[in-house]
Amino acid sequence: MTELKSRLARLLLKLSYKEGDFTLTSGKKSDYYFDCKQTALHAEGGYLIGRLFVEMLKDYDVQGVGGMTLGADPLVSAVTVVSYLEGCPLPGFIIRKQSKGHGTNQYLEGLANFSEGDKVVLLEDVCTTGGTLITAAERVRDAGLVIAGVLAVLDREEGGRERLKEAGMELNAIFTRQELLTAGK
Repeated sequence: MTELKSRLARLLLKLSYKEGDFTLTSGKKSDYYFDCKQTALHAEGGYLIGRLFVEMLKDYDVQGVGGMTLGADPLVSAVTVVSYLEGCPLPGFIIRKQSKGHGTNQYLEGLANFSEGDKVVLLEDVCTTGGTLITAAERVRDAGLVIAGVLAVLDREEGGRERLKEAGMELNAIFTRQELLTAGK
C-alpha cells in the first residue's frame, strides 16, 4: 500500500494541491487549496483512492459508503467499483445538498441498496472544520443508517477531527498536509 500512497500523493500534488492565498468553504483563510476532484476524476487517481479506501474499510464492519455531493461523488463511485473488483462489493449513496423537492423528496440517492440499521462509512475529499460532514451525518441518520466512521483523502488538521469526535464520529484520512507533502517527494 505504500507504493499506492506514493503514487496517489504525486498525483494529488500535481493535480489538486495549490499554494497561495485562498478562502475555504468554511470561510477560513488558507495558504493552500486542495481540490481533490481533479485527482478523483483522473483515471489513475480515482483507482488509487478507491483501492486505498477499500483497504482502510477492511477495519470496519459496514454495508456501504456514501458522502455529500459533489466532492464525494467520485470517491463513492471509486469505492463501489474497486470493492466489487476485489470481491467485497459495497454499495454507495450520495447525499444531496437540497432534498429533491418532488417524488420521494429525499436527501439520499441510492437507498434502495440499503436496509434500515445498515452501518456505513462516510467519505470526504478534504476535512477542514467537519461542518459538511456533520450536516451529512444528520441526513444519513435520518434515513435510518448508522455511521461507523469517516474516511477522508486529506485531513487539514484544522479542528475537523475533534469536531467530528464530539459528534460521535471517528475520522481516518489517507493524508494530512505534511504526510502528503512528504509522500509526494
